[in-house]
Amino acid sequence: MSQRKLPNILLTGTPGTGKTTHASQLIEALQALEIPAASSSSTETPAWETINVSEFVKANDCHSGYNEEWDTYDVDEDKLLDELEIVQRKGGRILDWHTCDIFPERWIDLVVVLRCEHSTLWTRLEKRGPRLQEGRARQEHLTSKFAPSRSGYTLNKIQENNEAEIMQVVLQDARESYAEEIVVELTSEGPEDVEQNVARIAAWIKAWLDDHPDGVDA
Repeated sequence: MSQRKLPNILLTGTPGTGKTTHASQLIEALQALEIPAASSSSTETPAWETINVSEFVKANDCHSGYNEEWDTYDVDEDKLLDELEIVQRKGGRILDWHTCDIFPERWIDLVVVLRCEHSTLWTRLEKRGPRLQEGRARQEHLTSKFAPSRSGYTLNKIQENNEAEIMQVVLQDARESYAEEIVVELTSEGPEDVEQNVARIAAWIKAWLDDHPDGVDA
């Protein structure tokens, strides 16, 4: 079995909690700190890379089409995992997605669940969506159905996301899917939180590298 010498990190949370912002700033911090890169025969693959899974799904056709009723893509989880299997083997991958319970435990070394006060989350999502429209309430399948639509966040989608955050849907999924010791819940209310969270994750990565000088099975 091949070895990977960098950890894989899953940044997850309800849409609007700051996953993509954290991912980009974490990459910058790791580069600035010159965190050791995994030895590799390829000089073209970056040591650290963010994978926005929603964009990865569309770019690699890991879906069965657009679901007009739910206003989102129907993810083909089997194909998605097959495509990501190859990508994650090198390590140093920061997965950014609102769903956390489909990834094999052996892929992930740290799960960061970002949390946000629901009124702040509502404001953030309102600013994202170019349109708001009334829709019938959908109370089921929150975990798989609160991804953004192609045309922004509808009022119904914002309501779903806020309900999911209040109910701690993503946090519960993470705790049920991964070992307790690798799941970390972090507050993401503003820039200071992001800065502190990034520093904390970077420190964890340094400790992981010290503890795993020979890497882990990929």
